[in-house]
Amino acid sequence: MHRANFIKAVLALLLLTLAFSATAQTDPKPSKVDIKSGYLEKRPDFPDAVIYTKDNSGQVFIVHEGVEMWCDQAFVYLKENFVKAYGKVRISQGDTVVMNSKYAEYNGNTQFAFATGDVVLKEPKTTLRTDTLYFDRIKQQAFYRSGGTVIDTASTLTSNVGRYFANNKKYQFLSDVKIVNPEYTVNSNQLDFYSESGGAYLYGPSTIVSETSTVYCERGYYDTRGDTGYFVKNSKIDYETRTLYGDSIYFNRNTGFASATNNIKILDTVNSSVIRGHYAEVFRPKDSLFITKRAVAITVRDGDSIYVHADTLRVTGPEDNRILKGFHRARLYKSDMSGKCDSIYTSERIGLTKMITNPVLWSGENQMTGDTIHILSNTVTEQLDTLKVFENAFLIQKDSAGYNQVSGVRLTGLFTENELDTVNVDQNAEVVYYARNTDTNKLEGINNTIGSSIQITLENQDIIGIRFINRGTGKFFPVSMYPEEKKLLPGFNWRGDERLRSVDDLFLGKPPPKLIKIRGIPLPEDEGEFFEDVPEDELDIPEYSNLKPKDLLNDPEGPKAQVRDTLQDKAAQEKAKFFPGKTTKKDNQDNEEDEGGQ
Repeated sequence: MHRANFIKAVLALLLLTLAFSATAQTDPKPSKVDIKSGYLEKRPDFPDAVIYTKDNSGQVFIVHEGVEMWCDQAFVYLKENFVKAYGKVRISQGDTVVMNSKYAEYNGNTQFAFATGDVVLKEPKTTLRTDTLYFDRIKQQAFYRSGGTVIDTASTLTSNVGRYFANNKKYQFLSDVKIVNPEYTVNSNQLDFYSESGGAYLYGPSTIVSETSTVYCERGYYDTRGDTGYFVKNSKIDYETRTLYGDSIYFNRNTGFASATNNIKILDTVNSSVIRGHYAEVFRPKDSLFITKRAVAITVRDGDSIYVHADTLRVTGPEDNRILKGFHRARLYKSDMSGKCDSIYTSERIGLTKMITNPVLWSGENQMTGDTIHILSNTVTEQLDTLKVFENAFLIQKDSAGYNQVSGVRLTGLFTENELDTVNVDQNAEVVYYARNTDTNKLEGINNTIGSSIQITLENQDIIGIRFINRGTGKFFPVSMYPEEKKLLPGFNWRGDERLRSVDDLFLGKPPPKLIKIRGIPLPEDEGEFFEDVPEDELDIPEYSNLKPKDLLNDPEGPKAQVRDTLQDKAAQEKAKFFPGKTTKKDNQDNEEDEGGQ
């Protein structure tokens, strides 16, 4: 042969060899199932099958690419690389996944298996029980849709539809998902459960119900073994008398602790009150909570709303003895009353509100200040009853010509139908009063008197009369003759520009809080359908399989529970051929149990 032609022939042969080798590597032929043990027989009524039955040495043992199978009897279709297994079937994949059932099929070409009849799938920390289970070894996924139960170290999970992902040890439960634990019960539309950690991701309307609380969310995470959770999207916790709402909520069942972040609302159903803010913590065993970031408590009394705001609000005590404490820059607002102080204290049981440190209170047009102010309400009628100002009491009412003023050591005010109508000032009382004609409202003069006690009468929040008890020195001056330096009493401090005239003034001068960005919970990953969307005529179903094309559809209204009965009936019919006299599905199942095996 000419040298050039010889080289061309060698190159062509080399290229052909490489092409064949590449094809062989990308499209290898599936390996054949390997039968390791069992009593062998051929039956004329099953010409295409080799039948293996357990013998004295144990069950039939079959191996295929890392999968090991044991059963009492196996029909092996060598041509199709397909096995049908009966009686105490056990399939294991490595040391982590073991599946037991009464009947199973395994396709060596597609590495697809399904099992029926008391199916049990075990991994290190969980056990799945169902009627019918499909297992795709290539995807490393298992699937059921006729109801299943997963028993975990801490809980039991049930659902109509479920999917197991072996690679990341995840169960995905769909439709009527339920977790039962001795301490609580979880219900959800969809739940992703990780068997190694015990973590459960909740999607759609979900509840966690226990004796002391009910958690609701539409997306959340719950550690079923550590009993802690994190909930977002319309999340709330219902306690016996309180409901906690928030953009995100953390929950610890072990300690009875919960914290909420952003757009917080805590509803007290017994005491008709609500607290709002942007961060809150609840300690259920101690009946306490605190809330910050624009915290405001709103209580309905006698048809009117009372607002209390402070940098931090703390509520303690059982439902019949709630104590509210507000710390730092506290403010109070009611339609006919408002006030400011550093700290505030309210007891609903005794109807007492204390304003502490530099307090100021406005009732109508009257400004009252002192070292401490107490407001008492009637616990039956829920109406304002008494006002008390301790030490350095000072009442100011602005007049067009100046300021009406009363000062003393102690001030006591009396309310009628929530309106201040009588004020008594005791000890070292002094008054500056701009007297006007009751008919013409014309200013007639200025009264400046000192006495041990003074009683002031008000109507529609205006001073209409002053009565002196044990009058001391003082007199009535014409306006032009009243000394300018005596128009303001010692300790005078008009704070009218601080007065709260609306609910919005509760936060006047305070910068809006910086809200934390909520760490969300992503939607579940789109894993696609378990069954491939393949036309029926292209499905790789062995000729002797009990499966039908409709069994491999993803249609949720498809076979479902019928799959179990159909497959078990077929398996029972075939088994009956080998055990004459056993003709029913129940009888054949009993027979499988009586036959023994590994």
